[in-house]
Amino acid sequence: MRIAKIEIDDASLSAPSDQIEHERKIAMFDLIEKNSFTPEGAAEAGSEGPFDLRLAYEDNRLIFDITGPNYARKIMLSLAPLKTTLRDYKMICESYYDALKNATPGQIESIDMGRRGVHNEGAELLTERLSGKVEIDHETSRRLFTLINALIRN
Repeated sequence: MRIAKIEIDDASLSAPSDQIEHERKIAMFDLIEKNSFTPEGAAEAGSEGPFDLRLAYEDNRLIFDITGPNYARKIMLSLAPLKTTLRDYKMICESYYDALKNATPGQIESIDMGRRGVHNEGAELLTERLSGKVEIDHETSRRLFTLINALIRN
């Protein structure tokens, strides 16, 4: 099962920097091209997808609005368990973008390794938070984490 279309609620979307907007567009494109996304109860409802996903941020909650043939479900997740990882990711991304301007290739590589590590931590945490609600693979989780980061970033 997979996602065929993804939308981010414009009312929820913060004003992203050029870099964040670029990452968001790439994540959305990559996510549509290849993903593994199996919502709980979809098979029982006779739906094998594909699914449309609308992401929103309301009242300190992430909203996953999933629709597909014979299937509709809204999943709300508290943002609290992700806040520290999102904050860390934001800080390391800022360091990375600053480093691109004037750091040595070795320094940039070190910061990028840290950035990927925090990104992986966020993806793993997201997978855990969605456990029992939506089954996703690691790459799908990474791309969703990128979109969530763009969604709630100030």
